[in-house]
Amino acid sequence: MKFGVVVFPGSNCDRDMYDALKDDLRQDVIMLWHKDKDLSMFNTNDCIILPGGFSYGDYLRCGAIARFSPMMQSVIEFAGKGGKVFGVCNGFQILCESHLLPGAVLRNNNQQYICKNVYITNHTEKVYKIPIAHGEGRYYADEKTLDKLENNGQVIFRYCDENGSITKAANPNGAIRNIAGICNETRNVFGMMPHPERACSLALGNIDGREILQALLMAGQLAY
Repeated sequence: MKFGVVVFPGSNCDRDMYDALKDDLRQDVIMLWHKDKDLSMFNTNDCIILPGGFSYGDYLRCGAIARFSPMMQSVIEFAGKGGKVFGVCNGFQILCESHLLPGAVLRNNNQQYICKNVYITNHTEKVYKIPIAHGEGRYYADEKTLDKLENNGQVIFRYCDENGSITKAANPNGAIRNIAGICNETRNVFGMMPHPERACSLALGNIDGREILQALLMAGQLAY
């Protein structure tokens, strides 16, 4: 399995993702420039990653301009053919802007940038400690869309406390229904606001993110 990490002007977590995959998980990783279009070296068993950062300076709104980059046109086609696509933070915002994932990511309810460790959980009630770093991380969708996500099992992660309780107090940004990550209906496109690539090194004292990347990407399971 190969990974391609897209680099936009303003990306600042592309190297973090590269290092986590290359050095911590020993995977084959290729950096992809936003002005390029060629994804011929990848097949549908591989994964394209949209990293965190401030693509195109977050002009208009987060991810709005990146959605029209030459590389994203190829990524959209790649996803349409069943290729795996994973977006983290700004990458999640880009996926929503590209309509590869439903809903939108809005400004945090406290109107402030937040950078800290949080806890998230999946349907198995496994709890992970993962950093967040965003000013616009509040996931939102209308009730019909939310119910559809719930019924299809497309909500992959929710914010919780260290014991796994999904509470309002554990929600760092006001995301609706504590949603921290979702996937599409066909389960080949996945997005999340927390940064698992920042929790992959023993030197940082936290490798919970390594387990997330292994389960969601390397095992080919973009949904549990």
